[in-house]
Amino acid sequence: MMRFTKFAATVAAVGALALVGCSGSGTAAPTDEAPVKEDVSFEAGTTMAKLHDAGKITVGTKFDQPLFGLMGLDGNPEGFDVEIAKLIAAELGIAPENIEWVEAVSANREPFIEKGEVDIVVATYTINDKRKEVVSFAGPYYVAGQDLLVLSGNPEKIKGIDDVKGKKVCSVTGSTSAQNLKDAGVEVIETDTYSNCLTPLRQGEVVAASTDNVILAGLADQNPGEFEVVDNPFTEEPYGIGLKKDDTEFRNFINDTLEKSFKDGSWAKAWESTAGKVLATPTPPTVDRY
Repeated sequence: MMRFTKFAATVAAVGALALVGCSGSGTAAPTDEAPVKEDVSFEAGTTMAKLHDAGKITVGTKFDQPLFGLMGLDGNPEGFDVEIAKLIAAELGIAPENIEWVEAVSANREPFIEKGEVDIVVATYTINDKRKEVVSFAGPYYVAGQDLLVLSGNPEKIKGIDDVKGKKVCSVTGSTSAQNLKDAGVEVIETDTYSNCLTPLRQGEVVAASTDNVILAGLADQNPGEFEVVDNPFTEEPYGIGLKKDDTEFRNFINDTLEKSFKDGSWAKAWESTAGKVLATPTPPTVDRY
């Protein structure tokens, strides 16, 4: 798990930095984009063949999470998750402009996949056994850790999860973060998106907001001087790419694509053009071919 030493200081130092990651249309930083494969073919009947022949892919991602999935001013999402989706599309021979982006909040990711409303979900989506009962996962492509976001200066002197037990903490309905808090004896105030936790935190209705440290870092960066991350993660959250249950061929294809990106530098470029504006480049994780 990546640990962010001197996290709050780092976020404060870059607080004024605009989030200028690649846009969904691929126009923000074309030099960092993976080349779209040409003259590729796939076995008939596979999901890869279907998507390639259609020339488009529908991707569920977050629209409100700085650094990973945030709707840009041009109407296209940007962030590390978005760039990971583009890498997969490129291997299918699909250009960024032919990706249809659908907002996927924590509570609707499995239904979107099950109902075929999206082809994949790349949305800070933690791999766990309960979710594996209804969807399959490729990856992980990143491992985060759940942490706490508090007001700048940390007036409650919160050092970790033990300090918020029995207190009110904001998280998102349907997320592993909310469940982890409940399991730890925390009173959880739930909302639909993590950005909606900021107002109750400002107003003192909760003592903290909680989710993965990278998401909290993005929120702190987007609101300079208001918040800081405690920097004491208490879980490991392997981010995976959700897809239809038991579509083994497609899952293997995505895993192959991820491993290729780890080796050829395209994964690191995707990070550095998005989350890397704030956070150090981590070591790629090991793909779990379960």
